[in-house]
Amino acid sequence: MADSLTALMDRIDARADELVALTQDLVRIPTVNPPGDGYRACAEFLGDRLGRRGFAVEYVRGAGSPGDSDRYPRTNVIARREGHRPGRCVHFNGHIDVVEAGRGWSADPFSAEVRDGRIYGRGTCDMKGGLAAAIIAVETLVESGLPLPGALEISGTVDEESGGYGGVAYLAERGWFRPGRVDHVIIPEPLNVDRVCIGHRGVWWAELETKGRIAHGSMPFLGESAVRHMGAVLERFEHELLPALAARRTAMPVVPAGARESSCNINSIHGGQPEEHAGLPTPCVADSCRIVIDRRFLIEEPLPGVKQEVRAILERLAQSRSGFRYELRDLFEVLPAMADPDGPVVQATLAAVREVLGREPEIVCSPGTYDQKHIERIGKLKDCIAYGPGILDLAHQPDEFVAIEDLVASAKVMARAAHALLNRGA
Repeated sequence: MADSLTALMDRIDARADELVALTQDLVRIPTVNPPGDGYRACAEFLGDRLGRRGFAVEYVRGAGSPGDSDRYPRTNVIARREGHRPGRCVHFNGHIDVVEAGRGWSADPFSAEVRDGRIYGRGTCDMKGGLAAAIIAVETLVESGLPLPGALEISGTVDEESGGYGGVAYLAERGWFRPGRVDHVIIPEPLNVDRVCIGHRGVWWAELETKGRIAHGSMPFLGESAVRHMGAVLERFEHELLPALAARRTAMPVVPAGARESSCNINSIHGGQPEEHAGLPTPCVADSCRIVIDRRFLIEEPLPGVKQEVRAILERLAQSRSGFRYELRDLFEVLPAMADPDGPVVQATLAAVREVLGREPEIVCSPGTYDQKHIERIGKLKDCIAYGPGILDLAHQPDEFVAIEDLVASAKVMARAAHALLNRGA
């Protein structure tokens, strides 16, 4: 068996150029979310490839999910290959959507340029490189001739960057990730090639609106400025909420170390007149101001307390500040998730990292959420981790890249881990 696994590793080495080309092909389909460009084309590209290699392929549209439309259909692809006899199913899930490119690139972000042993482009790291590595791992494993009971499954899913509701959540609600159909899940998110990620912090997004009263800008005393009210909120956040959050630490092994604290980010602020017009504004007192709150919380913090902490600040302002009125609306929430570090998928992946890289891997948790949240909470499937190539800090940055040697190493790790999980107890 050891000789056979060595041959498997050699086969993956021999496919390094193919792995690079597959990553480039995926990056060159600009699946930018929002709005959800290129989802169908990317899903069909993956389905056509895996169908030619003996996988049964299904396409599932996340009909009615946020953002889904005939112009931007939320098209997911699931490919499954049964082994020589019944057994467990190992599933590799990768999201196909990427965030906007933004500014500051030294090359076309969708050219997938190879330079100095790296592939540059939006999605190389997060996470089309990881998805490509998983595909090469599974294809090579199938072609190796090694005994493979059970089933291997790969999915390319949408909208992870905006919550995953048209992708993994939609599939989980319909039984695609139920225990018995799937046993072990590896999500090749970019947590660094020698790390095994077992979970993530929680998130609560909310929209806060302060209310005012419109009046002529030359006589602001006749109105009520919602922008000034929001300024008071932000001042309280700065001096009360943020210091309190910074004092909290989690026992979860979250990376980077700064993310072991609670945090609150203001995603956006909008107040007064809209800016989508030509010419000068008119002189008006702002009657509305809105912010979006991105609150990341720890497994030790109950969600009701997280919300109440913000509402208490607002209520104190309502009592102390003349004319202060507000509305707080939930956008979405995700509880922290953490797999059992002694569970099968964690242990098989740790062992594979040791074999491939020759060093001791690190068990970590992610600062942000990813689709494990839906697999665990909706699918009730606990044996799920993130493991893949790419440097976490490069996600969503200009000049995002993935190192080719990390792509190859991660494909080897995923192949070995899948083989071990399929043959566990056999």
